[in-house]
Amino acid sequence: MTETTSQRVDWLGLWKSGDLARFCFISLGIMLHATNETMVMTVMPAMLREIEGVEFVGWSFAVYEIGSIVAGAATGRLVSFVSLRANLVIAALLFMAGCVVCTLAPSMPWFLVGRLLEGFGGGGLVALAFVSVERLFPREIWPQLFAVMSVIWGVAAFSGPMLGALAAEYINWRWAFGVSAAGGLAMAVASLLVLRMRAAGETVKPAGDKPPAFPFEVLACLAVSVILIASAGLAISPLRSSLLLIVGLAGIGLVFVLDARRPNSRLFPSRPFDWQSPVGTGMTMIAAFSVATCSFGLYAPLILTRLHDVPLLTSGYIIASESISWSVLSILVANTPPHRERHIVTIGAFMITIGVVGFAYAVPAGSLPLILLCAILQGGGFGMAWPFVTRMIVDASRANEKTIASSAVPTMQRMGYAVGAAIAGIIANAGGFAHGLTAETAAGAASWLFIAFLPLAAVGCLAGWKTARR
Repeated sequence: MTETTSQRVDWLGLWKSGDLARFCFISLGIMLHATNETMVMTVMPAMLREIEGVEFVGWSFAVYEIGSIVAGAATGRLVSFVSLRANLVIAALLFMAGCVVCTLAPSMPWFLVGRLLEGFGGGGLVALAFVSVERLFPREIWPQLFAVMSVIWGVAAFSGPMLGALAAEYINWRWAFGVSAAGGLAMAVASLLVLRMRAAGETVKPAGDKPPAFPFEVLACLAVSVILIASAGLAISPLRSSLLLIVGLAGIGLVFVLDARRPNSRLFPSRPFDWQSPVGTGMTMIAAFSVATCSFGLYAPLILTRLHDVPLLTSGYIIASESISWSVLSILVANTPPHRERHIVTIGAFMITIGVVGFAYAVPAGSLPLILLCAILQGGGFGMAWPFVTRMIVDASRANEKTIASSAVPTMQRMGYAVGAAIAGIIANAGGFAHGLTAETAAGAASWLFIAFLPLAAVGCLAGWKTARR
């Protein structure tokens, strides 16, 4: 076992033991997932010039997040029946299949099918990377492995826009998905060849007689609700759109009601929005900020390229700066003393809110320095606050729900992204995108895509402040 201390990490020893090399390989799945996310944002303007369908931009992100949530929920149960190595191979092949469908997509509906498959595969690869930490590596090096994950997210955020912009500018946007498909195939083959250790080839049976039942009805309700909200943005009309939005939001509420009735297979802790507990305020902060910050990554590249003639590569790296800032600041504050964690959470929540407010002015105005600053503030705020809010939620949860609370944080985040993407689609299409992507429609939607989410950003900021106080 590799020796590590809290003061100094023996990285050379980790490499010589093989632990670091194996983990870096497994974390390539995270890189595939993260690179694909930022790459898609970058190629979207070029893609829409060929296959059109700007009214479905929100759908492309929402269906990906739905797939990721389902895959994340399924992963913990599948490793009880199928080995970690086999799960990695299946997830990589699903990701590859989705990329192939996106590469060959003749129309936006086919592209959405590919994005859903990518979500299943990419979400599975990310979840399996976290599972592998527990299954394959000694507990003493877990903090260092999670730090490596943050670095990988940052590298992926940097490489995604480059891949997308180079393909779109000099060859064709489809090549970007083709390269991602090749990466998925390589990951599947390498998983069979590299992960030969016994722990990766065995299944681990649950402690009880059988694993908890899979939450089919909860996830189905979530998927249907997000689709209903997204559908409200198609063929905008006051009565139809309002009705679909109300029913969809009611369905999101029903998700938590159904989840509460499944004590043995819950996705969320008890009373996840009770503001009398750090669990409730922390989960509220995560949900509110996840919904409120979707518009930038989804629509800023379209607005910048069409309204302000910003090159694809420039817009891509502005989007990527959010993820890079997230990774860098999460590493910088990782060793913050416990008595200062509440200050870090408060500062992070204010940074996210300032970023959302700033985008409401900077994106319509086309001020690239200000947009970059807001992206850094928003991403850095997430990077600073997220680790400590997660720990506060887990520490405040019931003794028998700490594992559920830990896994609920990324699930709530993905759920917020899916809902936020669907709502952003309604706003964009109501602002003019339903009639096509032009400078006029981009100008009509630019301000409202951020102004509409300011109340939620304020709720997230207040929830973060209350969580830190406790």
